[in-house]
Amino acid sequence: MPFIVHVLGFATFAQGTSEFMLSGLLPALAADLDVSLSEAGLLVSAFAVGMVIGAPLLTLATLGLPRRAALVGFQAVFVAGHAAAALVPHFGFLLAMRAVTGMAYAGFWALASVTAVSLVSADRRGKAMSVVVAGLSLSMILGVPAGTLLAQHADWRAAFWAVAATTALSATAVLLALPAGRDTTAARPGLRTELRSLAVPRLWRAYATTALTISATSAVFSYLGALLEDVTGIPERLVPVVLGLYGAGALAGLIVGGRTGDRAPFGVLLTGMGTVAVVAAALAPTAEIPAVVIPLVVLLAAGGFATNPAVNARVFGILGETRTLGGAMNIAAFNVGIAVAPWVSGLAIDAGPGPAGIGWVGAAFALAALANTLLDRHLTHRHRRTTSRSAPTAVDGARATTVSLYAGHDRPL
Repeated sequence: MPFIVHVLGFATFAQGTSEFMLSGLLPALAADLDVSLSEAGLLVSAFAVGMVIGAPLLTLATLGLPRRAALVGFQAVFVAGHAAAALVPHFGFLLAMRAVTGMAYAGFWALASVTAVSLVSADRRGKAMSVVVAGLSLSMILGVPAGTLLAQHADWRAAFWAVAATTALSATAVLLALPAGRDTTAARPGLRTELRSLAVPRLWRAYATTALTISATSAVFSYLGALLEDVTGIPERLVPVVLGLYGAGALAGLIVGGRTGDRAPFGVLLTGMGTVAVVAAALAPTAEIPAVVIPLVVLLAAGGFATNPAVNARVFGILGETRTLGGAMNIAAFNVGIAVAPWVSGLAIDAGPGPAGIGWVGAAFALAALANTLLDRHLTHRHRRTTSRSAPTAVDGARATTVSLYAGHDRPL
């Protein structure tokens, strides 16, 4: 795997810590800013909304820029936004800064994803993406618990400063690992070609799968810290440990998904979301039992994150070589899920069940992801058979089937 792919993984670790660390900071943030827990949860949604908007718009705006300049520019905005949020601790301003930094992170993540898959062969795209996304798992194993500890022993602002410093370090690493002389912007397609690449119906089904899979885990994870403290009764000092175990489960899932997602994306998606549906449903009625909740949390992360390389392999397989805007739209789809899920979970909490209700929300999203995956698999196989039958000659038919298999990652389970 090229070294720059690992550098991009480190950069996603730095910025991903900010995306996920609020899971452990929400109770402290709500108390300090004098807002309810569900209102504080909007900070998670604001970051995700910024990513939904920023992924396609910033990708289009930077199509003509060298990749190194664009990547580092996004990181610089991210650092400035976190410094400003720490200096001006007002809920409305913090909400705005979360949206701004979410946009910057979206631009970085979209371009980093494209850069990673463009440096490897087609059969290693899922693995390359698993390396980049592994940074997010490390942010859960190390960054989220560290941020929670900082908030417990200093305050939540210290966690924001730590994210800013780590992101600045990662920007330096990108500058050193991807010098301007090795940039690949000349090979990138133009705007019209990028827009035409989106006119594929099965691509939008894949985007729907992306949004639903991340919703299933985000519905639980966004309020996991509050669940552990308020319902499960885990001591505050041990919450970072459980969040770290969640990250370990996510990393294990990514490793398994990275090895199998290219070969059998539908099989990985069905297995992963089936696991999440069962685990999330089991979490709701057992939320008061620590001995049950902790292993369920690990299994939830493993099942959910195992699907990540598969959804990326599916999308990039359909896109082929024209992948910059299409990849950005996949980032937007991820964050539609991350934005919607905490909002729905917040509604469930306020409706009466309390934090334990987030398990039912996660299970519902997982079942929706399963249904969409089954539909996608059925339509994909039908498309493959139709393409094969419509070929004018045996030779051309074999070629058409081969192209269909490659372009859509339509592989057997």
